Amino acid sequence: MGPGVDPHLYKATHGDLEKLSEADIIFYNGLHLEGKMAEILEKLAKTKPVIPVSNGIPHNLLMTAPQFANAFDPHIWFDVHLWTKSVAEIYNNLTRINNSKKDYYEHNAAKYLKQLDSLDKWVKHEIQSIPQERRVLITAHDAFGYFGKAYAIEVKGLQGISTSSDFGLNDITGLVNFIVSRKIKAVFVESSVSPKAIEAVVKGVKEKGHEISIGGTLYSDAMGAQGTFEGTYIGMVTSNVQKITFALK
Repeated sequence: MGPGVDPHLYKATHGDLEKLSEADIIFYNGLHLEGKMAEILEKLAKTKPVIPVSNGIPHNLLMTAPQFANAFDPHIWFDVHLWTKSVAEIYNNLTRINNSKKDYYEHNAAKYLKQLDSLDKWVKHEIQSIPQERRVLITAHDAFGYFGKAYAIEVKGLQGISTSSDFGLNDITGLVNFIVSRKIKAVFVESSVSPKAIEAVVKGVKEKGHEISIGGTLYSDAMGAQGTFEGTYIGMVTSNVQKITFALK
């Protein structure tokens, strides 16, 4: 989908459909993250392996989404340890579909899982370095629930788990009052969501006499540009954590 693109609202282009049609295997997140592409993926699944990587995660480890009946929060990649189960799901399917390359897949999976284990430990250490009373992450939409649960940081989003959710003046006012009462230093915008809502919150906070800054742009539903460190999963997580800890300490 590319950097800065919101998957909740994304519609496949003709070029996308050509690429998907030519692919041997399709892996996607699942859990309704790619909501407007569901029918396309279901249709393609009749002719080739189309695999939601979230299938590797037991339902008891998923967070529910109160705004959407019978739905789970799809932002599973923000808990690095949980995401390793998706990596295992990819590995298991690749070896099932192309068993002749099993040793190759096994080597790469083991190497990558070791990197993710180190990343998970580093994230815990960095977030715990933020003083407890300042450990509050405020963003445009509620994408960081798994992150908050895994790394013991309170999370507040102006919108729900989907950017298609509505928010109003009461939501902005409530968040402004929360920030002022908790004396929070910084809030964050997201690379795939318009900054206008968070900018309105910042304006409201300053009107109440409380100093606050925008701590940076986090990668929530999209990674960085292809070919950059932030364009990888490890780079995206690392960049986010560095910005969060720098702004909140």
